[in-house]
Amino acid sequence: MSAAGAGAAAVDRLIAAGRALVAAGLSPGDSGNVSVRDGDRLLMTGTGTRLGALTPADISVLTLDGTLVDGPRPSKEVALHLALYAKNPGHAAVVHVHSPSAVALACLEPWSEHSAVPPLTPYVLMRVGQVPLLPFVAPGSSALGSVVIDSSLPFTAALLANHGSVASGVDLDGAVIAAVEVEESCRIALLTRGADRRLIPADQVMAITTAWGTPWTGPATLG
Repeated sequence: MSAAGAGAAAVDRLIAAGRALVAAGLSPGDSGNVSVRDGDRLLMTGTGTRLGALTPADISVLTLDGTLVDGPRPSKEVALHLALYAKNPGHAAVVHVHSPSAVALACLEPWSEHSAVPPLTPYVLMRVGQVPLLPFVAPGSSALGSVVIDSSLPFTAALLANHGSVASGVDLDGAVIAAVEVEESCRIALLTRGADRRLIPADQVMAITTAWGTPWTGPATLG
């Protein structure tokens, strides 16, 4: 079985997602990885691949438990992707990137226990909701999946301490949009850090996240 044989349309969407992430400035060098569920298989970018130059030969075919079926060795972050699918079973795509603003914010203390990103814009609330900071685990460690599963917080996107971001979506477009929104919200958080910034009022935070079905379990303001 080849990656193309596993689902040519899914392979094409995965390649397009990689290019979109690079075009958005979220995947410097050969960093980052993307996966998508295709029936009873998981398609994932291979280790060391450049997301902006993917070909079908760069796509790994895995079972849903992460066993390699065909193609190159997958990204070392298989455990992270599997954990996001387990946490959000209705989602069919995962994006993990080392985008600059997300990495920078992940090197700072979080805004709150439930979200590293404060509610500064309605868009992060609409598209993602809360974005917790998960504890540091060395990249590629199976324990990276454990910190996702062990978190009691609901989330569809998170920052990985001193590492980057991860986001899931109902499809590849949704996962890419979430990753882009996380990067943009981290950039705005960094630009306003230390200033007398104005957060979205608590009642509006709850109204927006409720209307859009995104998770928000903590206070909308601190202090």
